[in-house]
Amino acid sequence: MDKLTLRAATATDFPFIRALAQRPDYAHFITDQDDAVLAGYLADPSCRLLIAEGQDGPAGFALFCEIGDPSGAVELRRLALAVAGQGRGAGFIAELVDYAFRDLGAARLWLDASGENLRAMTLYERAGFTREGVLRRHWYRPMLGRVVDMHLFGMLREEWAALRGGA
Repeated sequence: MDKLTLRAATATDFPFIRALAQRPDYAHFITDQDDAVLAGYLADPSCRLLIAEGQDGPAGFALFCEIGDPSGAVELRRLALAVAGQGRGAGFIAELVDYAFRDLGAARLWLDASGENLRAMTLYERAGFTREGVLRRHWYRPMLGRVVDMHLFGMLREEWAALRGGA
């Protein structure tokens, strides 16, 4: 399995991003956003929309928000891989976590997950995130037609450094 590298997204990546968000297996967990919203992320200095590249081209995407917040907290708002369940998730998350702390200067990285996305929650905990709380019946998911729990996960810079051997 080839290593994924991260690069800044461009408008030419929008069809790829939207295709992932519209997939039936992701539609319950990722909100599809139109090109205007995605372009807004590209223009917003507090956001970074990234593409994960493999040997064969785009393999996933991620969106960081809240960059530059005085607290040092950065949100990993959206992420998806084109092919799930083949062992790339751990490497993808590790690259994203490293990017947040190394390149964005995060003091804290946080994300949320639907209570019904067990695969993601397991992946986040294995990557070193702490489950910090649950907002019960908080998140209306249109594709599911119901309200689900939202689980909050976080990692501090010193926890990341310890995971990386003092990085």
